[in-house]
Amino acid sequence: MRKIIVVAHLSLDGVLQGPGGADEDTSGGFTQGGWISRFADEGLGKVIRSQMNTPFDLLIGRKTYDIWAPYWVEHGEIWQSVNTATKYVASNTMTEAAWQPAVILNGDIASKISEIKQQPGADLHVYGSGNLLQTLFKHDLVDALWLKIYPLTLGAGKRLFAEGTIPLTFRMTENQVSSKGVLVVNYERDHAQA
Repeated sequence: MRKIIVVAHLSLDGVLQGPGGADEDTSGGFTQGGWISRFADEGLGKVIRSQMNTPFDLLIGRKTYDIWAPYWVEHGEIWQSVNTATKYVASNTMTEAAWQPAVILNGDIASKISEIKQQPGADLHVYGSGNLLQTLFKHDLVDALWLKIYPLTLGAGKRLFAEGTIPLTFRMTENQVSSKGVLVVNYERDHAQA
């Protein structure tokens, strides 16, 4: 069975919006994009590269797809496997995807993702995709969280756990702190405690 792994950069107040760049995701009037850059260091970079180089397919929402597709097609030398990974894109409005290989998921997204989890293949990594994350949490489809928690608050923006999240229990499997205070922590879903 394939796992769904949420890979996220978070502020202390749970914001995951626009970590990489000023114009990455300005929806909802968000103006604080690029907030992770001042916390970069060698140790954190090593963790991120290790996670990026784990075999994976992508499970992302339409907005993340629209942000990532033009960037990674042009910058594939940085992360070659992102272009060869299958991109499962949750969207009820998208009809075709130029960034291939891709599969568009529409309709009952939760059921379709449950079916994909049962198929052979690499684990499914979820980056960004705030709306999709809420669907995954609501239907208890997340198997692991790979979080980087940064020592700042943003006060506004899309959050990892939004309104409507159901009670879920996770157990910590790994943790470390970067030289600039970023907590790197991995959690696995603990179904025994559910």
